[in-house]
Amino acid sequence: MDLAWVRQHVRQAAAELGFGLVDQTKLVTAASELARNTLVHGGGGQVECTPLEIGRSRGLRLTFSDEGPGIADIEQALRDGYTSGGGLGLGLGGARRLVHEFSIDSRPRAGTSVTVICWVGGLPHAREERR
Repeated sequence: MDLAWVRQHVRQAAAELGFGLVDQTKLVTAASELARNTLVHGGGGQVECTPLEIGRSRGLRLTFSDEGPGIADIEQALRDGYTSGGGLGLGLGGARRLVHEFSIDSRPRAGTSVTVICWVGGLPHAREERR
C-alpha cells in the first residue's frame, strides 16, 4: 500500500461521486490515517474503495485490512490520546469523527479491518427525515 496513491485515489473517487472539497478533504484525511495505521501497525495491507448508491444517495466505502498483530483493546485504541506508536494518538478516533459510518474488526494475532463510509451531503436516512 502506498500512502500517496491512497490519498490520490480516494480524492479522485470522492470528486467523481460529487463530494464537495471540504468532505473530500475529511475523507482523504481519514483514509490517510487508516492507511498509515495499516502500514505502520499492520505491516502492510490493502484498501478497497467501493462507490455506493442507495436511491438518490451516493457514498464511498473504504475498507483497510491487514494481517498484523491486531488490536487487543479497541475501545482504548479509539480513545483520544492513546498511542501505541509514539504518535499523537488521534489516528483511529480522529478518523472515526471524520466519516459518517465507522466499524472496526480486530483480534490479537489475526489482523485488523476498518471500514468507513461517507455519504455525499450526509447520511441518507438523515436527509430523508429532514424532508
